[in-house]
Amino acid sequence: MILTGLNAILNVEDARRAARRRLPRGLFEYVDRGAEDEISIGGNRRDLDAVKLAPSVLVDVSQRTQEAEVLGRQQPSPLVIAPTAVAGLVWRDGEIALARAAAAAGIPFCVSTQSITSIERIADESGAELWFQLYVWKNRERTLALLDRAWAAGARTLVLTVDTAVGPNREYNLRNGFGIPLKPSLRAGIDLALHPRWTCDVLLRSLIASGVPTYAHYPDEFRTQLGRVSLSDEMSLATDVTWEDVVLLRKRWQGKLVLKGVLRVDDARKAAEYGADAIVVSNHGARNLDCAPGPVEVLPAIVDAVSDRLAILADSGVRRGADIARFLALGASGVLIGRATLYGVATAGEAGASRVLDLLRNELSITMGMLGARTLADLPGCLAPSNRR
Repeated sequence: MILTGLNAILNVEDARRAARRRLPRGLFEYVDRGAEDEISIGGNRRDLDAVKLAPSVLVDVSQRTQEAEVLGRQQPSPLVIAPTAVAGLVWRDGEIALARAAAAAGIPFCVSTQSITSIERIADESGAELWFQLYVWKNRERTLALLDRAWAAGARTLVLTVDTAVGPNREYNLRNGFGIPLKPSLRAGIDLALHPRWTCDVLLRSLIASGVPTYAHYPDEFRTQLGRVSLSDEMSLATDVTWEDVVLLRKRWQGKLVLKGVLRVDDARKAAEYGADAIVVSNHGARNLDCAPGPVEVLPAIVDAVSDRLAILADSGVRRGADIARFLALGASGVLIGRATLYGVATAGEAGASRVLDLLRNELSITMGMLGARTLADLPGCLAPSNRR
């Protein structure tokens, strides 16, 4: 039997290959690649592969469950769809498609500050539990106003990204002529011509419906087409974000506060001291600092230091359900999925994202069955001796 369509996508790598075929090269590489020499991308993969899980045999695993508590909420799996800035470019209304897939799976979807679709529209059209990811703007008052907007739309978890103090060095974007603002070029024109499905289904439909895409969460007077030269300086991402900003956000935000991008024990301790409810141990999917350690390297020490004071989530490099099991075995209570579901939505919208989530959950279920783990709480006991602290 020859598998076709979504049935032919049997794992995340299949979805990645399908997304690569469909997307213009510049856009695909923006999603897929890392920073500078991309050493960290390989490092994330090697670190995860090095975590060995030893099965406990002759265990009745007929009643396995992936039910997890993530930030005080029971959900059917330990997953969260991570914030990604270009979901609305890889698929028409891609953020809504991702949110609907999350809602169907019973997991949260984290909306990006730089989303092309507004959180209000995502909330209205998806029914998902929404988290909101924040990049702090230079104008703090406008940042606080954005928090109020996210709260009014129904978000109850705020995710402050703390690992992007300055813009990363991604040289392939320059070579591909891809960036924000979008700039017309011969290379970009050829790229579009070679990918007519994306050009018609996403770019042309967007142009006809609403013109050149915009950052939906910028104030009306500062919203600018992604093809124009620049945003107002006061809406630029701040490079002077400190722990005092965490104090400010903690006072203003009534819900859960998560710091995403923590890789050091001392920073994890500070997060607890400053009132964070959770941290995400993450190197931003190897997209920012190429010499940064991977989350697997630092997660055990962070868990030892602060797991009794705040929730610890993890992300970066997940390609299989076994990777989710590895992060949970090392002490994480939840796992964020970024590129994997973005590949899925780029391939077939909501159905593609749901396909990837289904594959990851099925792989996690198989891994648990093979390990003799009936619940997620059994996974830390499956760490092989070489991986135990």
